[in-house]
Amino acid sequence: MGGNDPWREGNRVALLENGEAFFARAFAAIAQAREEVLLETFILFEDKVGWELHRQLTAAARRGVRVEVMVDGYGSPRFSPSFLDGLAETGVILRVFDPHRTLLGLRLHIFRRLHRKLLVVDGTRAFVGGINYSADHLEDFGPTSKQDYAVELQGPVVDDIRTFAAAAMRGNAESWRHPPSAATVHAGNGRVLFALRDNAARSTEIERQYRIAIRAARDEIVIANAYFFPGYGLLRDLRHAARRGVRVSLIVQGEPDTPLALLAARTLYRHLIAAGVCIHEYCRRPFHGKVALVDDTWSTVGSSNLDPLSLSLNLEANIFVRDRGFNRDLHARLATLRERDCRPVDPAGLPERRLWPLPSSLLFHVLRRFPAWAGLLPAHTPSVVELAPRDGPRMESR
Repeated sequence: MGGNDPWREGNRVALLENGEAFFARAFAAIAQAREEVLLETFILFEDKVGWELHRQLTAAARRGVRVEVMVDGYGSPRFSPSFLDGLAETGVILRVFDPHRTLLGLRLHIFRRLHRKLLVVDGTRAFVGGINYSADHLEDFGPTSKQDYAVELQGPVVDDIRTFAAAAMRGNAESWRHPPSAATVHAGNGRVLFALRDNAARSTEIERQYRIAIRAARDEIVIANAYFFPGYGLLRDLRHAARRGVRVSLIVQGEPDTPLALLAARTLYRHLIAAGVCIHEYCRRPFHGKVALVDDTWSTVGSSNLDPLSLSLNLEANIFVRDRGFNRDLHARLATLRERDCRPVDPAGLPERRLWPLPSSLLFHVLRRFPAWAGLLPAHTPSVVELAPRDGPRMESR
């Protein structure tokens, strides 16, 4: 389609499962960069993954590639002088979204986080997903390593991601709009939408795309999401789909890195199972994925959980894909995950409803609306700060 349709035809989309696949492809792309590398991430740690990224970025900068990086001030800690100096000496530009000082060693600014994970190389190759630059996305990290997903993209949609990332680096993310489609060399058969959630005009865009697909489902819905606690509308759409005969399957954390996430999700089990939704808990290690598929054509991969933080406050990015081959690949991976490493939730084993400490329905509404209530409190305007290695951060834009 042409005109102002934000869906882009002719893209190649490759699924990358876990850090082993993602880091290999991302670092190889940076190593081949000739003009530009734009990278956004929630977490960048100074572990073996972070230092390898550092090596690749500085090597690219030495070749004359323009390298710009932005991390979140809550998700990423302060960097060591040696880490910062190595970037600065080679010309890598490092920015921090909404940096704050800690209080007694605690990072308190949990709301309004930059939660996107984007990488664009030379405007021709992009990566979008849920994987941060940290060693806990590698299986050799141990039993607390994360199960997660990302995608590698080539084709017209990369231009959308590149122009957005460039705007975000300069603090202009909310002013970005999908440009009219342009004639671009096609790289594959995928029809792809790059979708954002912000705290302005796109505050419900990712959730809206989910709900459009769920309401149109005819055969099957599979949602695998680490933090599952969506609003009433999406839950209602899932229940209606199951009641009209769609096979609805949900994969959530069974060994969570945040116990509250599992507690919150479990308050929804009776409500969903009563309508025919099948629920599985992933138990091999912490589940960090944010993926879904509907029927045999529609899929999504990205940074957005289906919980109040991601749907109400965080800055997020997902890609939505219409491609049968990609859908088959994701379907097969999730089927293997479900059969090998998940336990089905048995309705007979669910605890009886209790009046204390809170009825599950009341807990649901309190937790669901809490971020919106928090958003009403007076708040600062998040800023983008460029880091200088010796003289401290300097303000870049607001």
